[in-house]
Amino acid sequence: MSNQAGQQPFRTAEAGDAPVVTAPDGAEVRPLLELTGCGSLADFVLAPGQVTRAVSHATVQELWRVTAGSGRLWRRQGGREETVRLAAGTAVSIPLGTAFQFRADEDSAGPLRITAVTMPPWPGTDDEARPEEGPWKATVR
Repeated sequence: MSNQAGQQPFRTAEAGDAPVVTAPDGAEVRPLLELTGCGSLADFVLAPGQVTRAVSHATVQELWRVTAGSGRLWRRQGGREETVRLAAGTAVSIPLGTAFQFRADEDSAGPLRITAVTMPPWPGTDDEARPEEGPWKATVR
């Protein structure tokens, strides 16, 4: 049976089966699902003590929910700047153009794990993540 206009197929993903790639900020990422033209879903992992590179996005914005571990997120937009604690259950937004950087606590019992929705879907272009100056020295490759 063919899809009607505007309908997308059902998809199911298991994080353990997803390919592991490196995000432009240096975090480990497992792309999970995408709704064409709407958004994509991925899991991010950062080992205890690791710090990402500071970046901003050119065309996408994100919603994050921490699922395990702990750390900090720094974000700056226009004249606003803040650093917030990340722990299981915390949800944060990364609006379009926001500079951000995150780190996993050294004394965390395990890695910092974040599930993120990217809107629109991650484009996969080299110029999507723009380098920024952040508060911490990056430790990822």
